[in-house]
Amino acid sequence: YGDYPKLPDQSLHERDPWYQWDQQDLRHNWGQPMHWDFDMYLRNRVDTSPTPVPWHTMRKHFLIFLTSMLLLFGLGEIYPSYRPVGPKQYPFNNLYLERGGDPNKEPPEVVHYEI
Repeated sequence: YGDYPKLPDQSLHERDPWYQWDQQDLRHNWGQPMHWDFDMYLRNRVDTSPTPVPWHTMRKHFLIFLTSMLLLFGLGEIYPSYRPVGPKQYPFNNLYLERGGDPNKEPPEVVHYEI
C-alpha cells in the first residue's frame, strides 16, 4: 500500500443510501480515497454487510431442507407412482399386415377404446 491509506474491506452496500453522494451509483464523494480493490466491492459484486440471520441458523435450515429432499427422493424411489397407461392402439386392424400378419387370413377383431 505504501503511503496509500489502508481502508476497511467494506462493500458499497454498507454506505448510507440516503446520503447525498457526488456519485450516487458508486456512493462516493469527490476527493474521497478509493479502496485498493475498489472494483471488487462495487454494489453489483461482493456484499460484505453482516447477514441478518446467524450462520448456524442458516446452516441448520439448509441441512433440514437437504435431509427432507433426500428423504422424499428415497421414498419416491421405493414407492414410484406412474400414470396409468393403456395398451398402444394402432389403426387399420392394429397394423396387421405391417406387423407381419398373414395376408391370406382374416385379422382378429380389435376393439379401440376411447379415453
